[in-house]
Amino acid sequence: MKKVFEHFRKNDPLLFSYVKDIKSLKALSKSNNFFSDLCEAIINQQLSDKAARTIFNRFKTLFPKEIITAKKLLKITDKKIREVGTSWKKVDFMKNLAGKVVKKEIELGKLENLKDQEVIIELTKLHGIGKWTAEMFLMFSLGREDVFSAGDLGLRRAMQKLYKMKKEPTLKQIEKISNKWSPYRTYAALILWRSVD
Repeated sequence: MKKVFEHFRKNDPLLFSYVKDIKSLKALSKSNNFFSDLCEAIINQQLSDKAARTIFNRFKTLFPKEIITAKKLLKITDKKIREVGTSWKKVDFMKNLAGKVVKKEIELGKLENLKDQEVIIELTKLHGIGKWTAEMFLMFSLGREDVFSAGDLGLRRAMQKLYKMKKEPTLKQIEKISNKWSPYRTYAALILWRSVD
C-alpha cells in the first residue's frame, strides 16, 4: 500500500490528506465466488449501503450454508427471493444470470483473463447488468486497481465536496481529476466513498 499512498501524496495532496485519516484501507483482493458477487451487485443497484447489506444478508439465508450458486438459485421460487426484500425486476435479473451460468452461456471464471473494457462488454450483455455493476465487479471481485466509476453518485458527490465545487463534476472534470490517480483509481474511489460515510 506504500506505493499507492506515495502516488497520491505526489499527484493529489488533497486526496492524500484524506488517506492519512483512513487507516483501514486494505489491499484489493480477488473474490472466490463471482456469481455471488454479481447477485450482490444486482441487489445493491440504486440502494443505500445499509439497505443493500440487509437484503443481501437475508438473501444468503435462502442457500444451504449461505453458499450462493447459480444451480441453487434456480431452485428457489421467485416469491421466496422477493420476500427477502428485493424487487421483482432484480429477481428476474438474478434468475436470468443463473440460467446463463448453468447453461455455460457465460463462464464467469474466464472474465479474470480479460482486460477491464472486455469484462465490461461481456457483463453488460447480460440482462440487468449495466456499466456500474460491471465496474463494481472489476473493483471488488477481480481486485483491479485502476477502475473509476464516473457514473457512481456517491463518488461524484465526494469529488464535489473534496474539491469544493459548486455543482456535481461533469464527466470531463471527473476524467481530468481521476487521471491523476491512475494506476490506482480504485483506491481513490475507496477513499472518496469513505470520505462521505
